[in-house]
Amino acid sequence: MQIGIFTGVTDESIGPADLARAVEDRGFESLFVAEHTHIPVTVETPYPAGGDIPRDYYRNFDPFISLAFAAAVTQRLRIGTAVALLVQRDPIITAKEVASLDAASGGRFELGVGAGWLREEMRNHGTDPRSRLALQRERLLAMTAIWTRPQAEFHGEHVDFDPLYSWPKPVQRPRPPVWLGGWGPSTHERILDHADGWLAPVGIPFAELERGVHELRSLADRRGRPPVPVIATLFDPGPGDLTRLAELGIHRTLLGIAPVLPPDAAQRRLDRFAEVVHELGR
Repeated sequence: MQIGIFTGVTDESIGPADLARAVEDRGFESLFVAEHTHIPVTVETPYPAGGDIPRDYYRNFDPFISLAFAAAVTQRLRIGTAVALLVQRDPIITAKEVASLDAASGGRFELGVGAGWLREEMRNHGTDPRSRLALQRERLLAMTAIWTRPQAEFHGEHVDFDPLYSWPKPVQRPRPPVWLGGWGPSTHERILDHADGWLAPVGIPFAELERGVHELRSLADRRGRPPVPVIATLFDPGPGDLTRLAELGIHRTLLGIAPVLPPDAAQRRLDRFAEVVHELGR
C-alpha cells in the first residue's frame, strides 16, 4: 500500500513548493490537493460535515498551480487532485492543463474528480446541480478523446465540439489515472464506466469502506474486469488503522492535514505521520 499526503494549499498555509519538498523528503509517495474556486457569501447547502464551511475553503490556491510548483521541486513524488471539481471547469482547458502537467512532471499526475456538494458554487459556474453527474461523465469522456486522439471531437448532450488539435498529450497512456470520488448507489457503476479507481470519501467509517470495496470488487468481477484500485483518506491514524487498510487491499492511503497548517506546524505534522508510517514498516 502506498502512503501519500492530502491537504489544501492556501495563502495562509505552507507554500506548495515547500510542502512538496517536505513530503518527498520524508518518503511519502504522493501529494494530493483540494479545490474550491470560491465560496458564495450566501449559502443554503448544508456543509456535509456539519457546522460552518471551513476557512480553508475560501482561500484555496488553484490545484493545478500548486501541483505545478510541487512537480518543479520534486523528482519522484506523484501529484494529484482530491478532488478537482470538473463540473465547474471547461473540459478543453482542463484537458490542456492535465496533459501539460503530466508531460512537464514526467508522467506523475493523477486526476481525482468529484461532482461536488456546494450547489451555489456550481450555479455560479453555470452548472445545474441536477445534471452534474451526467455533465461530469461527458467532460471526462471528452477530455479522454483529446488526450488520446490526434484529431478529437465529441458530441454529447452537455459537451459538443467538432474535430480539434490539442497538444501536448499526456506521458501516461492512454491517460493519467482518473479517480472518481463519491459514495452512493451509482458510484461504482460510474467508476467502471468512465474512471480508473475509487477515491473513497473522506471520513467514511471503516465498515462502510470495507463494504464499498467488496461491492466494487464484486461488480467488477461480474463485468469481467480486474479489481478496481481504491484510495482511502485518514486524518488521525490510530494504532492498527494503516494495517487494516493494507489488509483490505487499499491501493493508497492519504494522510490528511486539516485544517491546513502554516510552515512549522505542517512540518511537525508530516514528521508525526512519517513516524506512524515507520512503525507500520517495522
